[in-house]
Amino acid sequence: MQITDKDRELLSLLSENARMPVAELARRLNLSRTTVQARLERLEAQGVIAGYQVRLSDAYHSELIRAHVMITIAPKALTVVTRELTAIREVAALYSVNGPYDLIAIVAAPSISELDRLIDRIGELSGVERTLSSIILSTRISR
Repeated sequence: MQITDKDRELLSLLSENARMPVAELARRLNLSRTTVQARLERLEAQGVIAGYQVRLSDAYHSELIRAHVMITIAPKALTVVTRELTAIREVAALYSVNGPYDLIAIVAAPSISELDRLIDRIGELSGVERTLSSIILSTRISR
């Protein structure tokens, strides 16, 4: 997989606004529209660009109560726990980590009481041995 500096600039622009028109991307990169379209197609074909998604505003995020939920799972329960967590809409991201916990889930709920119910739900999943939660107070850097 060969990624050039221009590819990185293109990816950076797309991370700011995935709906930016190709003509605007070309103007900002000082490349032709055809060249930018070809780069996009190549990056998609190589799997560098896996998809495009909605990036929610800070105002929307500020209305949600978000938390990191560290999860310890039983031996050989990773597949089952991951499948069950994937089915929970409020789980925004799930990471495998090293250390005393096996997974970290990033979760969001509209209220503390709903967050509490969500964390209880995660703790009750078959294969989950223990959880530890930390509520996110503010975001200092988001890229």
